[in-house]
Amino acid sequence: MNILKNIITVLIFVLMNTIDAQQKDQCRYIKTPTGYLMVLRQGDDVLAHIENMAKTENILSASFTGIGFASDVTFGFYDFQAKKFNPKTFSKVEMGSLTGSIAWNERGPSIHVHGIAADDQFNAYGGHILSLHVGTGSIEIYVTVNDQKLERKIEQPLNANVLQLNCKK
Repeated sequence: MNILKNIITVLIFVLMNTIDAQQKDQCRYIKTPTGYLMVLRQGDDVLAHIENMAKTENILSASFTGIGFASDVTFGFYDFQAKKFNPKTFSKVEMGSLTGSIAWNERGPSIHVHGIAADDQFNAYGGHILSLHVGTGSIEIYVTVNDQKLERKIEQPLNANVLQLNCKK
């Protein structure tokens, strides 16, 4: 009986690692006429994938929208007095809306995203998203690319990361 138990344990381990390996190799986005369509899977770090796509595809600037399931999302409400975000995390929620932008700063792509999440009781939570991971299912993100590079810079006295417009004609 112990031998059978060990064989089943090994088979489950191999199967899980195979699924993980397939998921890591899986295509996460495709090019569209206006930008990209990204489909992220369970466990994916949404902000990291958007940032990596911006680097890989050399996206000068873009806006994006999305929907899907989250294992966890951390919202931050900006405290203007303390000049920092106060975070709050919610688990096992449905992202009813994601909206954001891609720009650049001195460190690389700068992702700014807000969203609305709802729990199984239909309570909604929202605001600035500090982190987001895909739950069971997927998150779909539609990226619309702009033709000029946009940058973000820290502006005082709020210590806020503000999108800069180049209005020169």
